[in-house]
Amino acid sequence: MSARVHVVTDSTAGLSTHEVLKHGLTVVPLQVVIGGTSYDDGATSADAVAEALKTFTPVSTSRPAPQTFADTYAACAAAGAESVVSIHLSGDMSGTFEAAMIGAKESPIPVRVVDSRSLGMGLGFPVLAAAVAAAAGEDQAAVEAAARSRMATISSYFYVDTLEYLRRGGRIGAAQALLGTALAVKPLLTIKGGRIVPLEKVRTSSRAIARMADIAVQRAGEESVQIAVHHLANLEKAQTLADGLTDRLPLAGDIVLREVGAVIGAHVGPGLLAVVVSPL
Repeated sequence: MSARVHVVTDSTAGLSTHEVLKHGLTVVPLQVVIGGTSYDDGATSADAVAEALKTFTPVSTSRPAPQTFADTYAACAAAGAESVVSIHLSGDMSGTFEAAMIGAKESPIPVRVVDSRSLGMGLGFPVLAAAVAAAAGEDQAAVEAAARSRMATISSYFYVDTLEYLRRGGRIGAAQALLGTALAVKPLLTIKGGRIVPLEKVRTSSRAIARMADIAVQRAGEESVQIAVHHLANLEKAQTLADGLTDRLPLAGDIVLREVGAVIGAHVGPGLLAVVVSPL
């Protein structure tokens, strides 16, 4: 740890091991419980969660304990950090942000806890922006500002084969109204104000995925952007989606293609496709 401001996040950020090591990040894992056995997010695969959901094995998730965050911040201080910026998934989707706030009260160094109002690379891109600012020697306020600046422009769109898994986990929000629609209708969803809300209803899965790509391209416009494509047990379609976006968005650079972790997977179910658009 060399930066005087250390950046902490959680396992729903969707960051690779390479990114975590390169930027010296600390990642606090959430937990996923499969058939009564608890695992740290990342200690079991999202594919295992997908299989459990398909076979109706009970799957649930839980936030880290506040003491886990208190211990994390103390470890940052012991390693030489002067302050911490701790950035987490939406407080409307998880108690992780609240746990971090409680843990921060016990920290021996100042901690600013930031609610990203998102998850996946909608959280990961702001975390990386904060890490770059910290590595440049910026102070705590500037590191937090870098994360918030990126948060303010991010858009996330996603498609799920069924809303059932979101309903089971209580994460469906305003999209609850779509449960009564015909089975042939495939909903496109987005995140607004930290909550999952309906975006559009499309008749088939192929049209829904094509429409999601169109929306992402429209959102990117002529700007330089970073793009992430997420999936759960749906790599072939995710690769096709990413390839199409690469062709249509020459200013996007290398698109991040990444399967979501076990905790997110537990709530969205197999078949997920998502696009995160992050203007630079």
